[in-house]
Amino acid sequence: EAAGPCARCRAPVCGDCCVLTEGGARVWAICLACEDRGGRSLRRGWATVLGWIALPIAALAAVVALLEWLHRR
Repeated sequence: EAAGPCARCRAPVCGDCCVLTEGGARVWAICLACEDRGGRSLRRGWATVLGWIALPIAALAAVVALLEWLHRR
């Protein structure tokens, strides 16, 4: 009987074939295969999300700095 989807791979998991995440605001179930690959922490996923936000902002800041530098020349 499935208890819900795995937080990483979305595979159905049951209470006996999953572990609970650590270090998050909510507790999620992760299948044993995903735990073997990356542990119980979702830190890597959050780092990816923050990277998707921070990298475009940093790129835009670099473009603005370049344009300002070119304008002052």
